[in-house]
Amino acid sequence: MYQHLSLEKKWQKYWQDINLYHVIEDDKKPKQYILDMFPYPSGEGLHVGHPKGYIATDIISRMKMMQGYNVLHPMGWDAFGLPAENYALKNKVHPKIAVEKNIIRYRQQLDLLGFSYDWSRELDTTDPKYYKWTQWIFLQMWKKGLAYESFAPINWCPSCSTGLANEDLENGLCERCGSVIEQRPLRQWVLKITDYADRLLADLDDLTEWEESIKDMQRNWIGRSEGAEIDFHLNNLEDKITVFTTRLDTIYGCSYLVLAPEHQLVLKLKDQIQNWPELSQYLDLAKHKSDLERGELNKEKTGIILDGVVALNPFNQEKIPVYVADYVLKSYGTGAVMAVPAHDERDWQFAKKYQLEVKQVISENVACSTEIESVYTDDGVLINSAHFSGLPSLEAREKMMLCLEEKKLGRRKVNYKLKDWVYSRQRYWGEPIPLVHCKKCGVVAVPEKDLPVILPPVESYQPSGTGESPLATISDWVNTICPQCGGPAKRETNTMPQWGGSCWYYLRYMDPQNEQELVARDREKYWSPVDLYVGGAEHATRHLIYARFWHKFLYDIGIVSQLEPFKKLRHVGLVMGQDGRKMSKRWGNVINPDDMIELYGADALRIYVMFMGPFDQAAAWNVKSLIGSRKFLDKLNSLFLSNKSAVREDRFSLSLLHKTIKKVTEDIEDFHFNTAVSAMMILVNQLNDYFKVHQVLAISLEQAKKLAQILAPFAPHLAEDIWHRLGEANSIFQSSWPDYNPELIKAETINYVIQVNGKLRAQLVLDADVLESEVITKAKEIAIKWLAGQEIKKTIFIPDKLINFVV
Repeated sequence: MYQHLSLEKKWQKYWQDINLYHVIEDDKKPKQYILDMFPYPSGEGLHVGHPKGYIATDIISRMKMMQGYNVLHPMGWDAFGLPAENYALKNKVHPKIAVEKNIIRYRQQLDLLGFSYDWSRELDTTDPKYYKWTQWIFLQMWKKGLAYESFAPINWCPSCSTGLANEDLENGLCERCGSVIEQRPLRQWVLKITDYADRLLADLDDLTEWEESIKDMQRNWIGRSEGAEIDFHLNNLEDKITVFTTRLDTIYGCSYLVLAPEHQLVLKLKDQIQNWPELSQYLDLAKHKSDLERGELNKEKTGIILDGVVALNPFNQEKIPVYVADYVLKSYGTGAVMAVPAHDERDWQFAKKYQLEVKQVISENVACSTEIESVYTDDGVLINSAHFSGLPSLEAREKMMLCLEEKKLGRRKVNYKLKDWVYSRQRYWGEPIPLVHCKKCGVVAVPEKDLPVILPPVESYQPSGTGESPLATISDWVNTICPQCGGPAKRETNTMPQWGGSCWYYLRYMDPQNEQELVARDREKYWSPVDLYVGGAEHATRHLIYARFWHKFLYDIGIVSQLEPFKKLRHVGLVMGQDGRKMSKRWGNVINPDDMIELYGADALRIYVMFMGPFDQAAAWNVKSLIGSRKFLDKLNSLFLSNKSAVREDRFSLSLLHKTIKKVTEDIEDFHFNTAVSAMMILVNQLNDYFKVHQVLAISLEQAKKLAQILAPFAPHLAEDIWHRLGEANSIFQSSWPDYNPELIKAETINYVIQVNGKLRAQLVLDADVLESEVITKAKEIAIKWLAGQEIKKTIFIPDKLINFVV
């Protein structure tokens, strides 16, 4: 058993001394930019599940280095925002102090694992030299009209005392603390991500190396739908309710309208609504539900009628009752819907509960029953729809649309589920927004020469809960001079969300010390795009959409050269606790990687985490399996402790080595790390068994070096040690990745399947070099009883696989 602690420290120091991972632009080499989603440094540090993605990118980075690529593999810290501030509040320590301490802890843990990061490019989003450029990007958006001030109701977390974007919620609750969200009108800054919705959606098709599941999550979140806006005039003839629908063909089945509780008409019609006291109570209850909670499909629908208010169907002037229901969202479409219970599941549930009319107007065919027993949501043929009856849905929608447009009662419309990004946080720990408010000039940008606007030190950073950031209490900082007129002005006191600094950090890694521009053009052009990006699938509808949005904006203003930031994307499956639950202090099932490294070594931990199962699937931690990974490394190491001159090359072992080289190379590219490790384990077992019998190594020393090389990305410390013991002077990572010999991986025998008329009849094992004619002759001899003298009309021969006789 080798002494892992001393061995790993030795080689980590060696790599540092020779500056192995430092990278600069080199036009003579092909580049590979391999990136991890950088962590926010929480106080608990890493548990054994966190490094799973980091180990994978390190394996790929090391192999690419050995394949001759110029590899950029950086690391940094996403240290602004609610996670860091909530930790600081809980532990009664200033967030700046907490973050600095936590970063040191994370860095120590990552170093223990021997990662190939170029630490000269390390980033920290809380560094003013970094967030200067986050502020600069925001200013460019503001100048282009993409950042605007809004006073609309937003998701408010009463516990975190801040506004949140829809993307910051989980099942209608605050993603950070689990509190129930309120809808609160608040002044905030919003980014017009919806201006980029079509591009964000369309360009997903060009991301051929992204997982379809991630792309589908983005498509669903963007939620593009084409349809019609329809104006339903009310019985007072002064007001109208405009609805959006994708199913204009169902309008003759509309039996009621529904308004969102926040719809502006509700208050406007107060004097006409005869049951206002009852309605008012319902509106108060709706304020405490988030959009996600209200939109839950399986939740029982509730609502209340507006007594005294009636709408008119524009196609037949039929009178329709109007309801308020919280399952309709003000944030989607017009905040009003036309309800067609026969052809919409939610409307069906609501109509059944409140005993409303159900009118079928779409059927699979014209001859249908007049009674409807279940919802029919597909396209079909129109029935009970005046002169549109008999038309297919698609044709009817177009003719109805022309009719609406002619009467000026409707218009074509595209809607999105995606909403503009609420970009303000009423907290302390975030980038200041570089704007000032002047009574004379309005909102004015801080001049670019005055960036960064430094986050001021404070004694109390507790959230106020009033809708204002703690920055609002620092009068010396808030009171300033208007850059435009020179008069008195006040700084913007809301701060940016955590997502601001993470939208563009991959660009700064390319040129981290540049004080004159965000990234130099030549460096951006050399490194872009990121060739491989690895992280959690939970970021598909937050970070990845935000980053793609910012990148497209930066493309539009000429800062970046590529339309998309990330060429290939892979998500990492969770490492669960030994009890099968997510690792958490709450469950007491957290495993500290430092302890595992102390006991078994970093290489054993790396090997085990990759061997647990498919990379993108969850797996439960098992210490016994970690011990097994360590035993594998000990067994491999023991092969190289014997007399190195005692070698007798074995054909089978040599062939297995080259098959393993091929498999490990392909499996790393395909993220099949578990099967790559398995192949190496099989090879080492074969070599060990041979050594036990013959007391000599079954492969030559030159071939043994190839084994060390394919092991190196997975277990870099031990591989480097073996490499030097085999007589090499330079680092194993400065050597060339081994090629396999195609001649050595050919099978010595081939198992042929024999079929007659496609039915399996027998099998035939022959030497690999036997000619086709000989194979067919021998197959006929074996299949003679099934051929039974019948004429063979056709012989199908598939090399190395089968012979099929058609009779």
